[in-house]
Amino acid sequence: MTSTTLEASKKIEVLDHGFVELIDALGSDLTVVNSARVSFGKRKTELNEADEKLIKYLAKHQHWSPFRHVQLQFHCKVPEFVARQWYKHVVGIAYTEGHGAYTVDHAWNEVSLRYVDASDFDFYTPQGGFRTQSESNKQASTDELIQNDVLMKAYTDHAQGTFALYKDLVEAGVAKEQARGVLPLNIYTEFYWTISLQALTNFIHLRTHAGAQYEIREYADALEQLTQLVVPVSYKYLLEG
Repeated sequence: MTSTTLEASKKIEVLDHGFVELIDALGSDLTVVNSARVSFGKRKTELNEADEKLIKYLAKHQHWSPFRHVQLQFHCKVPEFVARQWYKHVVGIAYTEGHGAYTVDHAWNEVSLRYVDASDFDFYTPQGGFRTQSESNKQASTDELIQNDVLMKAYTDHAQGTFALYKDLVEAGVAKEQARGVLPLNIYTEFYWTISLQALTNFIHLRTHAGAQYEIREYADALEQLTQLVVPVSYKYLLEG
């Protein structure tokens, strides 16, 4: 099957400077059906009610391989601290076990600050204030906001100051791979992410959970909207399963 290039770019703005863009997709709900039915030497050209029941059965009974034949490619722009959390999760699902072997479920290529000058990059500023620390969960925040103009100004001044220092270092001839060490974790980075439908659904399920960090939940919501454009039936039953 050849890759189906989307007729129009599907892009969702996230946070203050970020986005998720669906670049390409290989497969559809029909791909899942045909991957499963090939065992019987059958191939469908149109999706019907029986096919939807088959997709539901596959998801319910965790027959994952037909869902791995669907691949989605995204271009993402996210704050660095979100990217590190995102990639840490991705490493955990990079290989999924099935039939006694391990299957690679994703590819990741990110902008490199060894090559690219970051002087004009964006940095993330929380909108509306800072969230308070949860007392019951050491790694989580609450929805309660701290609205402190002095702290917010200090936050943005600090970020801008690191960019100014970075620029001075680069202009003085310091290698970019060393100069980048002063940049803050709220700097935006960009990457291309290609992932199987099964692994993507797992990511969305975990990162849209109420306990996930707000910023990554925003990106997971965008991924969910874009995924449903490609495989609405399969995504529905994978999420239920």
